[in-house]
Amino acid sequence: MTEGTKRPILFVDVDGVISVFGFSPDAGDLPGPFHWIDGVAHCIPVDVGARLVRLSNRFQLVWATGWEEKANEYLPHILRLPARDLPCLMFQGQAVFGTAHWKLNAISEYAAERPAAWIDDSIDNACRHWADARDAPTLLVETESAVGITDEHVETLLAWADEVDPPPAAEAA
Repeated sequence: MTEGTKRPILFVDVDGVISVFGFSPDAGDLPGPFHWIDGVAHCIPVDVGARLVRLSNRFQLVWATGWEEKANEYLPHILRLPARDLPCLMFQGQAVFGTAHWKLNAISEYAAERPAAWIDDSIDNACRHWADARDAPTLLVETESAVGITDEHVETLLAWADEVDPPPAAEAA
């Protein structure tokens, strides 16, 4: 990262990115262990925490989830994240299952003119239009809810971060 600039933002959804669902439990191994969060079982693959830690070296991670502040209550411990309180967007009950357009106002306001990436399992046309219309570099990464964030997603995000905010020569070596 160049001195005097801020790292790109990575808006991180939870359900379908970190907590996976829709997989077939009859298909063999489960994608990860279950964690009880507010009385609901969430399947969180073991490798998710390490993936987010890698991304945190190049991005400012921001929770962009209907979980809102609950993300900080549970996930840093489960995922073994070094930061215990990531910034968290608030949506005032606007969550709509199966789409992410309801997040756009909060994401747009937080991102302002900074480069921003967004990983979510429910990217829709409104999200794509928003990303295309931004003046700042913007990347949308869509996951499959039964799989969540993968190493390939991480590599895509890191390569994009290197394009929009090249690391200093010492970090790149």
